[in-house]
Amino acid sequence: MTNLIPIEPEESQDMGSLNHSFTQARLTTLLSHEERFTTFVELSLDVSQTDLTPFGLKTKEEFKPEVCLYEIVSGYPEPDPQDDVLRVSQMPTLAIEIISPKQSIDDILSKFKAYFALGIKSCWLVTPAFESITVYSGFRNFKLFDVRRDAEVIDDVLDIHLPLGKIFRKVKT
Repeated sequence: MTNLIPIEPEESQDMGSLNHSFTQARLTTLLSHEERFTTFVELSLDVSQTDLTPFGLKTKEEFKPEVCLYEIVSGYPEPDPQDDVLRVSQMPTLAIEIISPKQSIDDILSKFKAYFALGIKSCWLVTPAFESITVYSGFRNFKLFDVRRDAEVIDDVLDIHLPLGKIFRKVKT
């Protein structure tokens, strides 16, 4: 007999749409070319030892950003085919959240507060509907990049430059 695990209401809101999935794939592809980093998708970050009540979050055990980036020089979780890990306690350098149609920005911003408290250096809020990325280097310190106005998204903390047109697959004519 198979045991079914019910989907938490918060998780079901995060389920990706076509635009969400496309944007996640494009970001992961572009970031994987950055040789200074290792990219992970939907990696479960263990936060069970941290009190998250000050951030007003429902989760008690884990966060699962759409994309995580670890600096190679700082070390990163090494995959082992014979001994998989369900939750990683080492926090990434960058956490990327892509807002889905049923998700609220407030939920993501609450996560960002927690991410910074956990030592994550940079957070990106990706909004496919607006073809924009907001790069946070602190909770109240952010820059907005928009495909109609900017050629690239720039993360000054991590020295990352990515072409917005390639993320959202826009070609200038």
